[in-house]
Amino acid sequence: MNEDIYIVTGASRGIGAALYHELSKEKAHRVLGVARSNPGGLESFLTLDLTELSKHDAITSWLSEHLSNARSVTLINNAGVVDPIGMVGALDASSIQQAVTLNVTAPIALSNAFVNALKISNIPKKILNISSGASTSAIAGWATYCATKAALDQFTRVMHVEQQKAQFPVRVMAVAPGIIDTDMQKTIRASEDEAFPDVLRFRELKQTGQLQSPEDTARGLISLLQSPSFGAQAVGRL
Repeated sequence: MNEDIYIVTGASRGIGAALYHELSKEKAHRVLGVARSNPGGLESFLTLDLTELSKHDAITSWLSEHLSNARSVTLINNAGVVDPIGMVGALDASSIQQAVTLNVTAPIALSNAFVNALKISNIPKKILNISSGASTSAIAGWATYCATKAALDQFTRVMHVEQQKAQFPVRVMAVAPGIIDTDMQKTIRASEDEAFPDVLRFRELKQTGQLQSPEDTARGLISLLQSPSFGAQAVGRL
């Protein structure tokens, strides 16, 4: 038992890619990236669409293959989408469904499979759910995104309560990392004013250099993960 295992969803870009690279710097870490594409040609990677829930078995199968050598296991549910951006009444139903599946259903299903696979394992186990300040703010044009992140937070709270009574508990926490310079921010800045009235503020954040880098954010999240305080509360901010 000499490896710390990490599974990072949405690892092809943004925070997920930065987490993959930062975690992989440690020789004792075995990191699996998961995303729909692998533009960086990462070696330890599963290319799959997380909205296709039947394909999640590939992740648990990979975990089973490496579990005998694990001294800890961490799942980072990072994959998410901000679309559809727009006012209620002008949203595309299929885009709503896609967002709910990726932002809520997928992390719940993965967490469920994670807990089930490790329920009799007494090694340290953690789940980090990447949340957003949008989970507690009503932002015009972001109804779907706000709702899905609020749902993820509440799921984390319930799981946090449940794990207090587990024989070998999983430490779980949803963390809002702040506003980061990622492709998601590019999508936000490209929004039409009528779809997202607050778009000018986000363009200004980019122009004035107020966005955090994915690398700094990843380092902050890893520091939190490795802190004894991780999971002391169900929901927090970086």
